[in-house]
Amino acid sequence: MLSTQQNSHSFLKLSVSLFFTIMVALVSQENVVTLVSRTGRELQRYRKGRRQVVGCIPYRYKIGEKNSLDVSDELEVLVISSQKGKGMLFPKGGWELDESQKEAALRETMEEAGVRGIVEGKLGKWSFKSKTYDTLYDGYMFPLLVQEELEFWPEQNLRQRRWVSNMNSVNVKASI
Repeated sequence: MLSTQQNSHSFLKLSVSLFFTIMVALVSQENVVTLVSRTGRELQRYRKGRRQVVGCIPYRYKIGEKNSLDVSDELEVLVISSQKGKGMLFPKGGWELDESQKEAALRETMEEAGVRGIVEGKLGKWSFKSKTYDTLYDGYMFPLLVQEELEFWPEQNLRQRRWVSNMNSVNVKASI
């Protein structure tokens, strides 16, 4: 026969276990942000020897500034610092085998800039040469209407992010 203390201990363990089971069930996958970026090139897509890169141009509309009819005054885009600290750029990175272009663009934007939102239609494709690896890349960019700016994200200690409304005031790099 179990003592009252043993019964209380068993009940407490069961209650804690049940609590954590319920909490895990309540936290959906889309609300969880992994704080580690994907690394490595083994899952990267290549086409005709060129690494396939995708990214987003995150944007938002200013709130409460209706003193102008010029839409460009109300639109802001998000730029991030390069890892080497030379200039600002849009978030982008490798398109991996287990992702669609839009999924990869959204992942890269969340990892590098710490924002999530609605990925819209492809803006286009461009080819560029990597300064680091001396190889050619194909890049695809998408507009991203930002819906959430994360407090914590994988590369927050490596990059700075900045909202700009006048693209002439910032030197944005188009290549890696």
